[in-house]
Amino acid sequence: MNNIPEVIHGHITKHILEQDGSIPNNPKLPVIIYKGALRLHPDEGGDFILDLFSKNNWTNGWKGGVYDYDHYHSVTHEVLAVTRGTADVILGGPAGVCIELTRGDVLVIPAGVSHRNSKSSEDFLCVGAYPEGADYDLKYGKEEELDLALRSIPQVPVPTSDPVYGEEGPVLESWTL
Repeated sequence: MNNIPEVIHGHITKHILEQDGSIPNNPKLPVIIYKGALRLHPDEGGDFILDLFSKNNWTNGWKGGVYDYDHYHSVTHEVLAVTRGTADVILGGPAGVCIELTRGDVLVIPAGVSHRNSKSSEDFLCVGAYPEGADYDLKYGKEEELDLALRSIPQVPVPTSDPVYGEEGPVLESWTL
């Protein structure tokens, strides 16, 4: 067993999410969903994915779930990968897009895009990380957060690497300003 999961070319989808009330979202950078991007051995867990992300300069990693309330980060982008189970994640706020994530799926969320776990299997586990190990903030879609968030989000730099594919990949192809 090696220490980095096998990367395969699964199905890639993208969603641009416009502002939704007090949720800023990101009208310039799409959410990128890599369906079936990682082939994991049954014994492999989050450490293997975090190693891949780290190799591609997405660090400050963690293991856990996705909060069951709308939240977003205004100072960094985020990558999530499912290590076990399934979850339906709502992107973009109450009127947003629902996506089903399963083991091996990866989700890259640009700064400002809200996300929430609307339902998941009991065994759901994911890992997350941030480009260049950025610190993150936690915003909840409150009206008083919006002005500062709208000023912060455009200042977040585009990552220099894709969390899955490294020096190539959908983040570098799609996130040009």
